[in-house]
Amino acid sequence: MSRYAAVLFDLDGTFADTAPDLAAALNRMRVARALPELPLVRLRPMASHGARGLLELGFGLTPDDAGYVSMRDEFIANYAAAICVHTRLYDGMQELTVALLQRAIPWGIVTNKVGALTVSLLQALALRPAPGCVVCGDTTPRPKPAPDPLWHAAALLGVAPADCVYVGDDGRDIQAARAAGMAAAAAAYGYGGGVAPQEWGADFIVAEPRALRARLGV
Repeated sequence: MSRYAAVLFDLDGTFADTAPDLAAALNRMRVARALPELPLVRLRPMASHGARGLLELGFGLTPDDAGYVSMRDEFIANYAAAICVHTRLYDGMQELTVALLQRAIPWGIVTNKVGALTVSLLQALALRPAPGCVVCGDTTPRPKPAPDPLWHAAALLGVAPADCVYVGDDGRDIQAARAAGMAAAAAAYGYGGGVAPQEWGADFIVAEPRALRARLGV
């Protein structure tokens, strides 16, 4: 039996590989400005940081820079127009969610992606089984690494935070899980933000979703 009453997943870089479509949105902006496309291998580590991380890498822009908001809006429009062209669930994730369902263990998604983009992506992925809850970056007043989104997800699932495990591919995911009083699992197969998962302080690290399934006991 699993030691956890519920399992929560980050979305980008943990549940699904969204980097190819995020990178394409940025590269469309670069091509429009007569700049060469950046290779996916270079952009992938920043994919979990969304527009902010990718615009900094692709154009050297930060939220404090003039013109950032218009560039961000352009990026989001590009991404929304082709949000699930190359995005796929990570190998083994579908089987894991089925196994959780069979054992009556609720699961959900907690992401810093805004609600409109999250809903659009999940509709395109047509998840079966569907998550028991979806908490987005604009669902609660404070996004991760604050604990609020994870607390909200646990409440929606009717499970105490201490009985949940949160799986994420970035240090802020582990920070959020710690702040929420949840177990924290690092997805080493994800994007990582350029920092080794061994440095995040997770309870355990998994190299792939199949290893996560074994660790969860499902």
